Amino acid sequence: MKKTKKSLLGFVLLLFLICDLLHHQIYKTPLYISVFSMIQQEKYYIHIDLDDHILYLFHEGKVEKKYPVSSGRQDTPSPIGTWKIISKSNWGEGFGGSWMGLNVPWGKYGIHGTNEPWSIGRSMSHGCIRMYNADAKELRKIVPAGTKVTIVKGPYGPFGNHFRTLKPGDRGSDIFAVQKRLKDLGYYNGYPDGIYGDGMKYAVHRFQKDHHLYIQNDITTSMYEAMGFLPFE
Repeated sequence: MKKTKKSLLGFVLLLFLICDLLHHQIYKTPLYISVFSMIQQEKYYIHIDLDDHILYLFHEGKVEKKYPVSSGRQDTPSPIGTWKIISKSNWGEGFGGSWMGLNVPWGKYGIHGTNEPWSIGRSMSHGCIRMYNADAKELRKIVPAGTKVTIVKGPYGPFGNHFRTLKPGDRGSDIFAVQKRLKDLGYYNGYPDGIYGDGMKYAVHRFQKDHHLYIQNDITTSMYEAMGFLPFE
């Protein structure tokens, strides 16, 4: 059993390193190094790989459990990034009786059970992470509030598998990443919340003007490139 857990941990860490190298070649910044550090520092840590639909529960730096999960559909994606569990409770039948809420700023997302067990292993939810009811109940009992949760999908960090055209009213991990980049560059003065509102629109127009781009509300390939993001090819 110990050999199996060591092999699993080695495989997961190798996968992280490969993804990190690919990400570093694109963005010149590491994707998972900070996650490695947090996994080692935290008593419990949850890492969710949405490409494989697997939730890994780390305990003191080692893989303790792994569970199959369901993630958000393409039009209602799960929140990519690192979050914290901020609430734990018993919810109704549709949530399988177990709820672990995350501190995602642009919406209500969590890890919970489901009354649609056939959806596990597929991208079928409205953005939450679904688990089999027994698994969700077990996980809720194990991890305390404050546990960190990293959700990843695809090789492009918060953008997942591709760079979509962003429009006012959109929300998500990619909006959150663009807001942080614009804030770092001195264009966005608001609090990054993952929602494309009027404040972000003003920042986008200022950035486009300064970089001799066509001034529009949409964030397209040319602006991604100007901000230092490499478009998907």
